[in-house]
Amino acid sequence: MQVTDHSYLTYCTNIHPGENWSAHFEQLKQFVPAVKQEVSPDKPFGIGLRLSNTASLELSKEEALLEFKQWLQAQGCYVFTMNGFPYGGFHHTVVKDQVHTPDWTTAERVAYTIRLFRLLAALLPEGMEGGISTSPLTYKLWHVRCETEREAVMENATLKVLLVVEQLVRTHRGGGPLMHLDIEPEPDGLMENSQEYLYWYLNYLLPYGVPFLQDKFGMSEDQARASIKAHVQLCYDVCHFALVYESAESVLKKLDEHGLKVGKIQISAAVKALLPAEMAARRPLIDAFREFNETTYLHQVVARKADGYIHYPDLPQALEDAANPVVEEWRSHFHVPVFIESYGVLSSTRSDIEKVLELQRKQPFTQHMEVETYTWDVLPADLKLPMDRSISRELHWVLQQLNN
Repeated sequence: MQVTDHSYLTYCTNIHPGENWSAHFEQLKQFVPAVKQEVSPDKPFGIGLRLSNTASLELSKEEALLEFKQWLQAQGCYVFTMNGFPYGGFHHTVVKDQVHTPDWTTAERVAYTIRLFRLLAALLPEGMEGGISTSPLTYKLWHVRCETEREAVMENATLKVLLVVEQLVRTHRGGGPLMHLDIEPEPDGLMENSQEYLYWYLNYLLPYGVPFLQDKFGMSEDQARASIKAHVQLCYDVCHFALVYESAESVLKKLDEHGLKVGKIQISAAVKALLPAEMAARRPLIDAFREFNETTYLHQVVARKADGYIHYPDLPQALEDAANPVVEEWRSHFHVPVFIESYGVLSSTRSDIEKVLELQRKQPFTQHMEVETYTWDVLPADLKLPMDRSISRELHWVLQQLNN
């Protein structure tokens, strides 16, 4: 839904199961009208669409796409952003690090992403820009043998990203919408913080991309640089940046210094706790974290200590090291409802969301905002509301922050 002259708020439909199009469409029919009635009864309601590869192939068929467009029109809905990070199954299966598969070194990832952009171009309202969030190229822990290997992976992935950029430039030059690929850093991704994102952008994407676009389109160097900055932007997932202890002010300042943009804010919260040195006092906190130890998704933990951080690839590894006396705080990757500040003895990173939305309210830095609490199925039972109520409550809470 439109919240200012040039900004839009939605939720990501990756909260809904359904890995083929017919199953996911049934979920949309069940929940989207109820959410719209609750949060945007009299105005059009935007959807943040998540499609698996299989669903994207099925929706690409003319009859299916026409039916969906007619349903959107009848419901007073539209699509302006997509989540193109998870390629395969995302519910009722073990996802873990396979959420990065296939990664950006593969032709499969390129084809999937270009297909999503074609669908988005067909669905976007006239005059509106569109974005698709995607993975931070690959999973860092798959490439730990040496720095040379990691650099080769980054180079390969960058060349694949540029194939998508080429299509986005062609679409826009041909009179189609402006669309951007929104790179989403996360813990243990090849890019997990602003420093690594900027390193990639300034040392790989621009140096490889500028001559690539000059050759393809006869652009000047300045035109090619500006085109890349328009078509490749940052997906600011608030949970992910909170996990690596980065403030929004710091991230936005770095981006601004280099003229880089934020394509989308993904509004999400992690679980955190300060850990006392004494084990007797620490144990209830560790036991509370155990309640979030489930087998579907990665729940990376970044532990803060006096002289730096310890990265655990998943919650079980952190739990094994729970007695580590140098650790002062845990933050765990578990997208919890954004309106809840505490979970018994644990807290959330909701204050990071409040700060990001305050900055967006005072000086907007993106057009797209999307609540992303995809873990509803695996939340501890006492945190679950009925799904449509939970989604509506999250959207209402965000609107309150934006209107403060």
